[in-house]
Amino acid sequence: MNLENIISAKVTLFALPIFFIAILIEITTKKLLNARGTLNSVDDSVSIFMGLMSVVTNGAAAFITLGMLLWAEQFKVFDLPLTLTVIIACFILDDLRYYLHHRIAHRCRWPWAMHIIHHSSRRYSLAVALRQGWTKHFTGTTVLKIPLVLVGFNPILVIFCGALNAVYQFFLHTETVHKLPKWFEAIFNTPSHHRVHHGKNPEYLDSNYAGTLIIWDKIFGTFVPENENAYPDYGLVKDFETFNPFKIFIHEYWSILKDVFGSKRSLKDRLLYIVAPPGWSHDNSRKTSKDIKREYYKMLKDQKI
Repeated sequence: MNLENIISAKVTLFALPIFFIAILIEITTKKLLNARGTLNSVDDSVSIFMGLMSVVTNGAAAFITLGMLLWAEQFKVFDLPLTLTVIIACFILDDLRYYLHHRIAHRCRWPWAMHIIHHSSRRYSLAVALRQGWTKHFTGTTVLKIPLVLVGFNPILVIFCGALNAVYQFFLHTETVHKLPKWFEAIFNTPSHHRVHHGKNPEYLDSNYAGTLIIWDKIFGTFVPENENAYPDYGLVKDFETFNPFKIFIHEYWSILKDVFGSKRSLKDRLLYIVAPPGWSHDNSRKTSKDIKREYYKMLKDQKI
């Protein structure tokens, strides 16, 4: 077992019992206290199964990312000591790395094929947080970890900070928490902010990519607050009509293959079906998120005239 597997396994073994306890508490509050949120045992079961499978499949391929980071370590500029200040700095910079990864995963179809799994539920619950892709080490975005190693952060620390970030994000996936204190909402990602990210409402598309710190969205202009008059409509622009986890996993990869090997397409078109934003098509027969947002705001403008 390699070092990344060891770290991931320890974090997972510590976090999993907490995750399942939190899920049970959330379900109980919905049933007995009429807390906000919906119940669907089938949907939750699919999410949990896909989460457990992601631990296995991503763990088996973890050597790819770890090997890359260990290779990059020989080129590091500094040798930063393992102090509290260094750990905090690594966590903050890795959170920025996550923001970039997450934004790319929504704007480039290849990593989106992995990330679409997480957005495939039409509900929003702690169980949905576990609905993760099985191919994260093959998206290409793990190279964003390399600059942290080149600066001088230990590869193991980089991996550990990423794992902590993932644990924090689990607790964002709930409707039972409305708003947290204003100072917290201003700095950190919260259930309210992340509900927006999971909404397919036109005004919510391509927003709130943050992991732990919402400040990145505010800095880079992708922050959208939750509108009390526009509650998030969860899911995909075109939702899956299945609860089969294997069909959910393969859906976008299969769609990419069909698009790439379709007829009457140039080499450029075939490449763009892999790297262009989701919804791009060579004949403009589909809509990207930007197209949907542009049409939505044009409609609002026309209604005011």
